[in-house]
Amino acid sequence: MIRRRRRAISAASRERWLLSYADFITLLFALFATLYAASTVDANKLSGVAESLQQAFAETALKTPSVLPAHSGIVGPANIAARAAIVRELGSDLAEHRLELTEDHRGLVLSIPEAGSFPAGRADMGAPAERYMTRLAAALQDVPNAVRVEGHTDDVPIRTERYTSNWELSTARATRVVEYLIGQGVTPDRLSAAGYSEFHPRMDNDSPEGRARNRRVDVVILNAETRKSEEPSPEAPR
Repeated sequence: MIRRRRRAISAASRERWLLSYADFITLLFALFATLYAASTVDANKLSGVAESLQQAFAETALKTPSVLPAHSGIVGPANIAARAAIVRELGSDLAEHRLELTEDHRGLVLSIPEAGSFPAGRADMGAPAERYMTRLAAALQDVPNAVRVEGHTDDVPIRTERYTSNWELSTARATRVVEYLIGQGVTPDRLSAAGYSEFHPRMDNDSPEGRARNRRVDVVILNAETRKSEEPSPEAPR
């Protein structure tokens, strides 16, 4: 009796490999079924998936300390395309904190600090600023948004032979950027310039760091709502 039981147990042990083999065959069948399904995916559907993934990667690339998340409720297709185009052209500068890309109720805001971009008290663009604007112009070729360039200063009064106030300096810098973008192929009817002097600060002017953050040029890629409410209609009679 004991010998028969041992023989039965031994036979059952020898047949356990069938369970693992069956599992392997099942997984192999599932793999081939998946590969077959992937090989017959509709090209149009696959293209849509690819575009969605590219958009998702662009959004993820913006989640760095130099970039704020999208403002809820105002991100239309044009704004998403603008974000992706800017990240494509200026992603390394954003990642290295040389530039900042944020979003508010107006649209996307690309901030170029004075340091390294404009000589103190002057509107001439330095080599880094020209490089930023060249790449930005390339990004703007892919989106239809109107663009407003805004000059900002700190609250330290200025009076030079060329500029008698921060109003003049901030406006001159914005105008110089507009001129450069036009030279790079951006159509003039999409552009406008504004100078805000020290009256739209990003931080308090109580410290050198705060004043440095306030001295900047903001390039605002306007969303459709802002364009419609603030900018003159391009179809208005002249």
